[in-house]
Amino acid sequence: MKTTILIPARYQSSRYPGKPLAELTLPSGTRKSLIRMSWDAACQVHGVDRVAIATDDDRIAEHARGFGADVVMTSSEARNGTERCAEALVNAGIETDLVVNLQGDAPLTPPWFIEDLMAAMTRDDTAQVATPVLRCDAVTYGHFREDRLVGRVGGTTVVFDRNGHGLYVSKEVIPFIDPGKLPDPIPVFHHVGVYAYRPAALRAYTGFAPGILEELEGLEQLRFLENGVTVACVEVDGRGRVFWELNNPEDIPRIEIALKEQA
Repeated sequence: MKTTILIPARYQSSRYPGKPLAELTLPSGTRKSLIRMSWDAACQVHGVDRVAIATDDDRIAEHARGFGADVVMTSSEARNGTERCAEALVNAGIETDLVVNLQGDAPLTPPWFIEDLMAAMTRDDTAQVATPVLRCDAVTYGHFREDRLVGRVGGTTVVFDRNGHGLYVSKEVIPFIDPGKLPDPIPVFHHVGVYAYRPAALRAYTGFAPGILEELEGLEQLRFLENGVTVACVEVDGRGRVFWELNNPEDIPRIEIALKEQA
């Protein structure tokens, strides 16, 4: 399938204004912006026809063009990354079989996560959307619990049915586990912030009104689930890597540590 990766990026953020331009220190000692790291991650994916950054902000656009990125300008009306991807598809006149939304706060996303999504969408023609899920190891689960205990919003977790189709996504840690009975393996799946959409599903999304669950959780993917759209949850293998998104300034040291461990 002809595949396009779009990286939605906005400057305004209630939790972390200017996040796409935040700089992280690499193991070599050099520093790169979050959006540059996300662009580099997207360019490592095999079988992709185009990679572009979708933004409404001139500061992000200028910075991205400075390191050679393809940029598609969008309006400031998009309420989330999925809406921004839908708008970018129209604005740039992109003809594609599959759109991948690689959110700009997930620079640790390995290329095979996206390649597995692309393969899953080829196999399952009933799925209109696909997203990777990663079984939590003890370290990641501990981070999730630590964040919740101090009132910080961290990673997102997901539960799905026996066919791998999503049931619910939450900023809470689901399912609940008795702290004294933590099983092995841990039955908690980290929802990785990447989506693959068929263009028809992306167009339909903009016609759906945000539902109560989306508004309460602040999670865009719930709009699909609330409207009965089949979302395939594709379990991926971390291959020993620790995956962590940059949601808060406190996540920068976590990501920098993970980068050193991968070096």
